[in-house]
This record gives sequence, C-alpha cells and structure tokens, in this order.
Amino acid sequence: MKFLHTSDWHLGRAFHRVNLLGAQAAFVDHLVDTVRTHEVDAVLVAGDVYDRAVPPLPAVELYDRALHRLAELGVPTVMISGNHDSARRLGVGAGLIGRAGIHLRTDPAGCADPVVLADVHGDVALYGLPYLEPALVKDEFSTRKVSHEAVLGAAMDRIRADLATRPPGTRSVVLAHAFVTGGQASDSERDISVGGVEAVPASVFDGVDYTALGHLHGCQTINERVRYSGSPLAYSFSEADHRKTMWLIELGAGGEISGAERIDTPVPRPLARLRGRIDDLLDDPAYAVYEDAWVEATLTDPVRPDDPMARLATRFPHTLTLAFDPEGRREETGASYAQRLRGRTDQQIAEDFVAHVRGGGHPDEAERAVLQGAFDDVRADDSCRETHR
Repeated sequence: MKFLHTSDWHLGRAFHRVNLLGAQAAFVDHLVDTVRTHEVDAVLVAGDVYDRAVPPLPAVELYDRALHRLAELGVPTVMISGNHDSARRLGVGAGLIGRAGIHLRTDPAGCADPVVLADVHGDVALYGLPYLEPALVKDEFSTRKVSHEAVLGAAMDRIRADLATRPPGTRSVVLAHAFVTGGQASDSERDISVGGVEAVPASVFDGVDYTALGHLHGCQTINERVRYSGSPLAYSFSEADHRKTMWLIELGAGGEISGAERIDTPVPRPLARLRGRIDDLLDDPAYAVYEDAWVEATLTDPVRPDDPMARLATRFPHTLTLAFDPEGRREETGASYAQRLRGRTDQQIAEDFVAHVRGGGHPDEAERAVLQGAFDDVRADDSCRETHR
C-alpha cells in the first residue's frame, strides 16, 4: 500500500512579508498530480495545516479546494491538527467530511479510532494522533507527569491496545505532531517545550509499522519507520539548505517499508544567505547565481554603508532581510552595563552609541562637535532650571 506523507502546509503564512498563497496553491496542484501519477492509496497530512488558529479567508478557501480535489480523486486522506492549528475549528464537520474520504483527527479522545483500509494483503489501520498539549490533555490520558513524553506514551498505549484487538497481521500507521529526539529543528517552528522538555524518544512509537511525523520543517529520517516529511515550502532562511519534499512510502505485505522515495515539491524562488562587504556582494561575479533568489544579506563593512538596502536591490531585487556584523567588532566582555560605563564621560558614551548603531566607525570631528554642542546646551538648560527653582 502506498502512502503520500506530507505535513506543515502552514496555509496563510508569509515569507518575510511576501505572500505565499500562490506558492501554496502550486503545492496543492503538485500534491494532487502526485497522488494521481503515483497511484497513491492514501494521503497522510501530519498537522499544521494552517499557520494560525484563525487563518485568513484566502487560506481557508485554498484548504477547501484542496479537500474537494482530494475527495474527487477517491483517495482517502487522513489529516491531524498541529500546534499551529485550532483543533476545534479544523475538526468542524469531521463526521460529514469523513463520508467523502477526508478523515480529520483533531480530538485526542479519538486517537485510538483508526481509519481502516484494505488491500490484497489485509487491513491497514491508520491512527491520527493530533498535537497533544500536555497541560490540556493530562486528565484525558490520566498521566502523572505533565510532559510530551507522558501524554504521547499514554496515547500510544491506547493505540497499541486497539491494534491488539484487530485481526492478526493488521498493519499500522500513526500520524503524530511532535518533536522527536534526533530531529533537526529550524527557526520557523513554534516552540512546543513544556518545563524545558519538548523532545520525545522515537521508542514511543514502537510497535507501529510507520509513523508519519509533522512539526519539524526539514525532511528527515529518525529511523526507517519514523520520518518527518518536512514543510513543502521554506518558511525561514534557516531552511535555505533544505530540499523540500514529500515521502512516498510503500508498506509491504508484512508491514515492512518496501519503498521510501522523496518527491520534490515546487520551489517558488531559491533562498540565499549572503555575507560580506557590500561592494564585494555587488561586484563579485560569483554572486550572480543569487540575483533571482530571496536574499538574506549580512554586511561586514567596518562602517555601515549609506542606503545599503537600496544598493543591494540593484543587483538582488528580492533582498528581504539585512543585518550588520562589522569586521573587527569588539566582543562583549560580560561586564555589567554599569561597569562598562564607569569612568566614561557622557560624550564618550554617546560616541560609542553612534558607532554601535552605525555598525562601526566612530564619529568624525564634525559629528563630535555636534554631540558636544548638544551636551553643552543640555547642561546650560539644567543650570538655568536650577537657578530659577
């Protein structure tokens, strides 16, 4: 049986203020084409369908179109809620939608109620385990500890108990939204830590033939049976080196993973993280390959250049973020703010501030004169006020 495993669509999310709805629509087109071309038996969507609990209307409309198109293919889809979704909102109408072959699993209490599919080798039970916020579901699962490992472990115990009641040889798939030990995070996942502990061991999912994970945005294999699909699009520059894909998983007659293929997703525009002096970035032919990319630029000029964003845009029109890390900048000593100021005049402190916000280079003589004049005026004004009290 073939499964197409995807997750973390984050419908409605932008990339540094760039609207991604068109790129997300292109991904949905690609998903539907992949299901048709590869004769997929079921689609697994492992959470974070939306980017926030109350998504914008265009994102809801795209989600609606995606569900209709998947239903028209006659291919079952199992979808769970993630930590970005509102489980209650996503799950509205789940019973009715399920009749069309779109199975929404958003209620933790129903985690052991599988979608059962069958092929010539027997049944496959697909369990949807929505994102479990420990503080909210600890009573449901009667756990003594308020932790991700505790509630996921309790939910998996229910799933294994249900699986034990099914005909011998029933194969099993679990969808879950969690941070599993060994996974590599990026900057664009919302933290799900509780009490400083967020990762759960992969052993939580022991006894299941395949676990389709969501939450981490990089496609990765924790072990042969536990995998992240990653997000179909990049949502931060920390994902610049990611290859965005979906997993095409083939489950064999005995529950073995007989095939695991990465299916590339469309890339709306490549990402580039550039670093150097502004003149080098603008003149060096080696950077020509990045001229059509979304760019994150870090300038290392000792003194902050004039109009850096406008100048970069002449070569890299899709520059989205700009940072400064001047060469030779002194490292912080760890001393307190008061210690660093001790013995320094107001003039010296002001000059250091100018150098800091400019990214390097202390004020010249004319600028020092302006600062000195300002301090003189303030002191004169203070004296005047004191005299007239």
